Amino acid sequence: MNTTVVLLSGGMDSATLLYHLADAGHAIKTISFDYGQRHVKELTAAERISRLKGVEHMAADLRAINSLLGENSLSGRSVEIPEGHYEEEMMKLTVVPNRNMIMLSLAIAWAIQLEYDAVAYAAHSGDHAVYPDCRPEFAGAMDRAAALCDWRPIQLLRPFVDMDKGDIARRGDELGVPFDLTWTCYKGGALHCGKCGACRERIDAFAKHGLADPTRYE
Repeated sequence: MNTTVVLLSGGMDSATLLYHLADAGHAIKTISFDYGQRHVKELTAAERISRLKGVEHMAADLRAINSLLGENSLSGRSVEIPEGHYEEEMMKLTVVPNRNMIMLSLAIAWAIQLEYDAVAYAAHSGDHAVYPDCRPEFAGAMDRAAALCDWRPIQLLRPFVDMDKGDIARRGDELGVPFDLTWTCYKGGALHCGKCGACRERIDAFAKHGLADPTRYE
């Protein structure tokens, strides 16, 4: 049986990844990170989804490094969350420097300690233009590093790297992912705002294949 640590943000992509790997027979533990993000309520979503799936969930507190991440609109507070569909220049405001490398490094360390086989994250093709650490080239480099950072190599799994969010939504629908429990909105309010790039992408993902969107928007 494959043993895998899944990076679970609490969003629809990582939730689908959890269900996708569980369906493939992996034994799984999940990990999430609090780095001072505005949408910290995604961590509650990650914990609920993990509990529903019956897997152990680790929430790592990285708030001490928040000041190292600059004034982007997610981990900072001086830059407003951009609204509208993903456009490369606008959405660069939401880039948290080196976020995936930091998170993957810690997940790999936990996998080594657990003597697990792999770490998985839900990077997809829609993220490539905006987020450098979601590109296949980055994932490939991290996979090579994970194989060398300890005497026992760890594999980096990224099964959605060539899929878009709409196709991930369809896969999640097939697997019965509780999308109503997931959190996407960058603003982190009481409800999804329906206006930020993340919300617009979520709406479009369900619409691509005519799936019912269970999300409550403002």
